[in-house]
Amino acid sequence: MSKTKLTRRGILKLSGLGMAAVTLPEGLGFGVTPFATPSEYYLYVGSYTSAGGEGITLCRLSMQTGSLQKVAVTRNVSEPSFLAMDRQGRYLYAVNELGSYQGTASGAVSAFAVNPTTRALTLINQQASRGSSPCFVSVDANDKFVMVANYGGGNISVFPIQSNGGLGTASDTKQFQGSGPHPNQKSPHAHQLMTNAANQYALAADLGTDRVMIYRFDAALGKLNATTPASFSTQPGAGPRHFAFHPSGKFVFVINELNSTLLSLAFDATQGTLTQVQGLSTLPAGYTGTSYCAEVRVSPDGKFVYGANRGHNSIVVFAVDSLGKLTLVQHVSTQGQWPRDFILDPTGTYLLVANQQSHTIVPFKRDPVSGKLTALGTSLAVTAPTSLLVAPTPA
Repeated sequence: MSKTKLTRRGILKLSGLGMAAVTLPEGLGFGVTPFATPSEYYLYVGSYTSAGGEGITLCRLSMQTGSLQKVAVTRNVSEPSFLAMDRQGRYLYAVNELGSYQGTASGAVSAFAVNPTTRALTLINQQASRGSSPCFVSVDANDKFVMVANYGGGNISVFPIQSNGGLGTASDTKQFQGSGPHPNQKSPHAHQLMTNAANQYALAADLGTDRVMIYRFDAALGKLNATTPASFSTQPGAGPRHFAFHPSGKFVFVINELNSTLLSLAFDATQGTLTQVQGLSTLPAGYTGTSYCAEVRVSPDGKFVYGANRGHNSIVVFAVDSLGKLTLVQHVSTQGQWPRDFILDPTGTYLLVANQQSHTIVPFKRDPVSGKLTALGTSLAVTAPTSLLVAPTPA
């Protein structure tokens, strides 16, 4: 969340939802089946339409050069600020980060079918997210449920995926309680909900109460069942925003928005517990400016952890060892302002940054040995980008 006192990132409009319509630019080679070779990936970009974003933008990433090309736009989708897909790339899910939906204090979550040839999106259906200003969406590891974090509502919801990829009514909702010492923590603010790879547990980051909630996930019924202990507590005022699982499943890396720190936590999948290994600042020593963390990602090989600093406008790079210990490698400028999201391609060759306030997506080449990033000197103009999602290659 941005660091002014917010009505959810300062740019929400309490507007209704429109039906999705796709505009495909001419002459972009749609006669060729995407993913025919491993030379490119397709990238979906979410945006804030209230800030001028067009909707959900489809781009092509060249694996030879790291260059990005705009391919298509799914328009008339309100505030698609975060995106997720099933593992086979058949369906895309977007939160609609609204304060009001169909006369209730709720946002929405939209389900889209993905055209296997053009990658164009067709709206299937929408459901109320069961809380205002939803800011995160994920799909469980079995592709059976969609999980949503409602920032304004301070709660999380689970929705079953129907046979056509659409969403059924919520199978579970959990309301958080409490507050924190920071001015942006006057109430709960759920910011992420995601299962581990084994689909045994679901973790939820609550920025408003400085907790990472732990649930045992019922993968048959889509229920979130309490564990003991029920949560992991960060330092007061830290504001846990997002987390990422290590490929081994043994560690969870939590990035804290409000105090610009990254935590390495050991995850015991037998007991369902989180134990802190280490906590480090994401900012350079001596930096005194205003900055707030955003996204955290782990490299596919599990050797490096990356985090985004909004304000300092950088990506921080840490090496991680077999015990979960972090070592600072690099701070690199994002070549733009307010890096709201970033993502690694599945091979770990490139890292792409969405600079929300400068309206660019900037590619970086990643050194697989050192983990260091090098800007390629190019960018793609996309208005108010907020979420990046690389589409999986069809089997």
